[in-house]
Amino acid sequence: MTAETSEQDPITVFLVDDHGLFRSGVRAELERAVPDVTVVGEAGSVDEAVAAIRHLRPAVVLLDVHMPDGGGAEVLRRIRPELPDVVFLALSVSDAAEDVIAVIRAGARGYVTKTISGRELADAVRRVHSGDAVFSPRLAGFVLDVFSDRPGAAPHTDPELDMLTPRERDVLRLLARGYAYKEIAGELFISVKTVETHVSSVLRKTQMSNRYELSRWASDRRLV
Repeated sequence: MTAETSEQDPITVFLVDDHGLFRSGVRAELERAVPDVTVVGEAGSVDEAVAAIRHLRPAVVLLDVHMPDGGGAEVLRRIRPELPDVVFLALSVSDAAEDVIAVIRAGARGYVTKTISGRELADAVRRVHSGDAVFSPRLAGFVLDVFSDRPGAAPHTDPELDMLTPRERDVLRLLARGYAYKEIAGELFISVKTVETHVSSVLRKTQMSNRYELSRWASDRRLV
């Protein structure tokens, strides 16, 4: 294959996310506007993703961070040693430092949030495929901090945050930004009742009494 031919070949992309509607939207955005990026498959669970990636061997995997059966880090753990040439780009609603660091340590080449536009996402796919590391702007700083050796670098873990589940952190982050329960439910594709359950759990674990105290607590830990 000549270099000219290689440059013209589409970048094959595989989508991993447990929300089918979101996968459909990403696929439509990429296929409608970006001729040099081709979506070759998708999966909604870790096991399904691992099997399909092994079979299809895409160039780039767009990987959700939180899924019920283990999430993006588990896909990376099972696939990267076997297929080191496959490039992973995390695509998540979460912009929490601990989520970003976890998947980067597991081997993802970049991390962008779901607020990204279709064209921006396509550009991120091209860049990680060409060897660049790609991050949404506000995420790059603490990634550099954590992976640098300079004094004052951000801590790798926060014991107080570790007591919350990933989904509880997602709910807390949106709550601290002023979202109503119904808006949080819509953003995270869960029921209002589930949001209430998560908020009650976070209040209990943090020993806070209301959402205003939780907002300050979240802000102090750079979750907002």
